[in-house]
Amino acid sequence: MTDITPEILLRAYALGIFPMAESRDNAEIHWVDPRQRGVFPLERFHISRSLRRRILTCGWEVAVDRDFAGVVDGCADRPETWINDRIRALYLDLHRLGYAHSLEVREEGALIGGVYGVSLGGAFFGESMFSRRTDASKLALAWLVHRLRAGGYALFDVQFLTPHLASLGAVEIPRGRYRRALDAALALPARFDPPGYAPYPSLVCAGSSAPSGSSGGASGGASDSG
Repeated sequence: MTDITPEILLRAYALGIFPMAESRDNAEIHWVDPRQRGVFPLERFHISRSLRRRILTCGWEVAVDRDFAGVVDGCADRPETWINDRIRALYLDLHRLGYAHSLEVREEGALIGGVYGVSLGGAFFGESMFSRRTDASKLALAWLVHRLRAGGYALFDVQFLTPHLASLGAVEIPRGRYRRALDAALALPARFDPPGYAPYPSLVCAGSSAPSGSSGGASGGASDSG
């Protein structure tokens, strides 16, 4: 395979395909174009009572883009992973170029969970997430969905549907429908850092955006800062 550059990777995302490796130690990268695509309808993210309670009372800190590499490494820190050294380097390059972002969850300063992905127009391509505490990845997704809605995104792609993601509201759609949704989303001027965005945990639970100029972290001890 021709060496993949960040520019090639972005073009691939715009066409609806993404790269994976067979394992951490396998240097070969192949392109994936699923017949059925996992997506999160942004208005249908399900916050259970237990997750709502966790968001409101955990006291965890939520931030974005403070430690992108740490989130990627957290996602790769498992017995089997598709994140090899080349893929790690590519996404760090995308992050430096402003196309890849992380949302991080911390407890007393320690990174305990997070999610990262790629942003193009009004589409966000979720790549992977991890959790070192119960519900940390679910909480990260809840905050990410809230941010995407506030930023004007229309498509949250999660690649493959898993029981975990389905329990939170993700669904599968056919490739053709996905590509139509992708084309429409790419034309939108969404922003991962919408002006004045400063969510409260209570607003994340309610699905509402915080008013411009609000101070994050006024409820439940969480904060959101880049």
